[in-house]
Amino acid sequence: MSTKSIYAPTWCRVVSVASLSSSEKLFRIKMPEGHNLGHRPGNFVEVSILGLGEAPISIASSPTRSGYFELGVRQAGLVTAAIHELVPGDEIGIRGPFGTSFKVEDWHRKDLLLIAGGLGLAPMRSLIQYCEDRRDQFGAVTILYGARSPVDIIFKEELAGWGKSDVFECHSTVDYVPEGMSYGGNVGLITTLIPPLDINPLTTIAVIVGPPVMYKFVIAALKKKGLTEDKIVVSLERHMKCGIGKCGHCTIEHLYCCIDGPVFTLNKLNGLRGAI
Repeated sequence: MSTKSIYAPTWCRVVSVASLSSSEKLFRIKMPEGHNLGHRPGNFVEVSILGLGEAPISIASSPTRSGYFELGVRQAGLVTAAIHELVPGDEIGIRGPFGTSFKVEDWHRKDLLLIAGGLGLAPMRSLIQYCEDRRDQFGAVTILYGARSPVDIIFKEELAGWGKSDVFECHSTVDYVPEGMSYGGNVGLITTLIPPLDINPLTTIAVIVGPPVMYKFVIAALKKKGLTEDKIVVSLERHMKCGIGKCGHCTIEHLYCCIDGPVFTLNKLNGLRGAI
C-alpha cells in the first residue's frame, strides 16, 4: 500500500459482515493480491463509497492477525449507511492507514488498563488482540467496558471470553437497563468500575477510547488512583475528513487530530481548548 498515492483509494474486498448491534456492524476486509494493510493498533483508514464520499473509520483488528483487517462501523450518515448495505464480495475503497498509534513498544512489562465506552471497543479491540497475541510483552492487562444499555453492548462473545480467560481481567457495565429487560451484569457508569481496582500508578498505563462525554470523568477517576498525565493515553474522536492534515476539519488549536493523533498522551493536550 505504501506504493500507492495517499490521495487514491485501494479497492479491497469485503469477505464477511457481522452484526454487532442494531446500529453497528463488523466488516472483515482483504487487500488485493494478499497484501497486508500495514497498520498499527490505534490507526484509522478512510473508507470510500463511489459517488458518496469517504468516512474515517478506526481499525478494529490487530496487525498480528494477518491476511485481513476489520472495521467496526456505526450507521450514522450517508456514507456509513451505504457501508452497512455492503455484502461479502463487494468492493470498498480504502486509504491509509493514517494517524498515530498506541506505543506498544514503550509499554514493555507495563500493566495496562484498557477503558472503552460504546463503539470505542472497536479500536480498543485492535490493542486487546495485540496484547493477546504478544502476551509476554506486558504485565497485567485489565479491560473495562461500558455501554448505554444491554442491547448496545458490542463484541458480546469476545467480552465474555476475555472475562473467562487467564490472559485478561475484564469487567463491563451498562448505564441503565430498560424496564422489563432481564440483565444480570453490572449497572452504573463506567467510572464505577475504577475505584475497586488495585492499580500501581508507577507501572500502569491507562488507555481510554470512547465517546467524548466520558473522558473527563474517567480521567478524574484515574487521577484519584494516582496516575499522572503521562501515563494516561487517549484516542480522540474527530471528523478526520482527509486523513492527511489538509482539510482542517479535525484541528485542535495547532494540532491536527489525523496526523498528530488520534492517539495522544494526556500531558500533550494540556491547555488546548476543546481537546477533552
